[in-house]
Amino acid sequence: MGDARPAIRGTDDTDDSGGRRTGTDRRGAVVAALMLAMGLAALDSTIVSTAVPQIVADLGGFSIFSWLFSGYLLAVTVTLPVYGKLSDTFGRKPVLIAGAALFLLGSLLCALAWNMAALIAFRIVQGLGGGALQGTVQTLAADLYPLEERPKIQSKLSTVWAVSAVAGPAVGGLLAAYADWRWIFLVNLPVGAVAVWLLVRHLHEPQRESVAPRPRVDWAGALAVFACGGVLLTALVQGGVAWPWFSWPSIALLGTGVVLIAVVVLVERRAAEPIMPGWVWRRRTIAAVNLALAALGLLMIAPTVFLPTYAQSVLDLDPITAGFVLSVWTLSWPVSAALSQHVYRRIGFRNTAMLGAFAASLTLLAFPFLPYPGAAWQPTVLMLLLGGALGLFQLPLIIGVQSTVEWSERGTATASILFCRQTGQTVGAAVFGAVANGVLAARLGGAGDLDSVTRALDAGPVVEPVRRAVADAVHAVYLGAACAAAVAFVVLLLLAPRKFPVLRD
Repeated sequence: MGDARPAIRGTDDTDDSGGRRTGTDRRGAVVAALMLAMGLAALDSTIVSTAVPQIVADLGGFSIFSWLFSGYLLAVTVTLPVYGKLSDTFGRKPVLIAGAALFLLGSLLCALAWNMAALIAFRIVQGLGGGALQGTVQTLAADLYPLEERPKIQSKLSTVWAVSAVAGPAVGGLLAAYADWRWIFLVNLPVGAVAVWLLVRHLHEPQRESVAPRPRVDWAGALAVFACGGVLLTALVQGGVAWPWFSWPSIALLGTGVVLIAVVVLVERRAAEPIMPGWVWRRRTIAAVNLALAALGLLMIAPTVFLPTYAQSVLDLDPITAGFVLSVWTLSWPVSAALSQHVYRRIGFRNTAMLGAFAASLTLLAFPFLPYPGAAWQPTVLMLLLGGALGLFQLPLIIGVQSTVEWSERGTATASILFCRQTGQTVGAAVFGAVANGVLAARLGGAGDLDSVTRALDAGPVVEPVRRAVADAVHAVYLGAACAAAVAFVVLLLLAPRKFPVLRD
């Protein structure tokens, strides 16, 4: 299958009114669509959180409401490899439009949900479309721009993602309080419709040459990957929450997952066009980046999940101020990502990412040494530094991998690194949740866990022993996150080539 780039650069086209519309104008319209799509995917990963009380009061189902988040996350993660391969086979445009349509259908169904089980099912439908939004947007952004311009579009997408993810809880809370929780999903419809319209009107992919007369889709591999990922991620997400880790549900799910891994390997070896081809792991560059970004996903759990609880229970901040302490990394991350091009052009993709990983490890390691109870500005400064470090860490790796593959492999390669990052986040939530609960149980004599502490925040001031226990638990989590950053550094040092084998545009 030959290399191709969407035909929206460097040519003039006539618009419907008879005027002249340049290829650059069309590219700007497509970029606007990508930013809208990315914003929707990011917003829906967090917007539901603050509306849970209103949703539960209306629909019931408190015992299973956590699946509103888990179901969406699982669906997004396990579909990333499938959409990556489909975009390489059929093109980015049909996959992205189909994914957006599925996401909007899920949004509409969520707004019409009549009970918690139906809402969870429709959130999974949303996630099935969200996987296409996340992976294909990143891939198409690399298609639209040559190597020297990719940091600009990627930093824009990083900014949209960061702002949307942080703004999600506030938007969800406002809609639930002053309108109705169903509007959380209905607002997706006009925004998504504009994105789809822009893509249909302005994105034109050329006809690509194909060796085979008809594309061959590895549906058996797609089903195996979906089943394997779903079972293993369910075990990680629900283990220690819905049931104890060393219980029959956990053992059964993990055992089934191991069996399905063997099934995936067997099916993909026999497939003519596998969903997860072996070259993803045989090429040193992609394999090293996959492992490094899995470590990145793992370490990101420390601030995103545990810092708000720390800020409220240890620093005695209100929820809004605690959210601000977390959100400041959305200021430094995109800026650092945009400036990273000046670094990797001098020292290379690998060394720039190693510099970011090393800085992230030092920043995370500094957190346990903050004074107790401390002041709000101290973790805020660390979050600013962490955002800057992660901008240097992540973006050069994504751009580097996308620049080492041709068009026909870029969707699969991009999906693989995003899949590993998402999986790392899931593993991090499970591992660090167990670490935090273990420290809390040890400090409080087995009388509490992080969930009980979070609920206690709503009941009144947290007593001093609990504050101390939470501080120790979060310190342990940050030490673990620092180790994850150090692992990423070592992986890049030992496995990644010093110079990425970049292809000519």
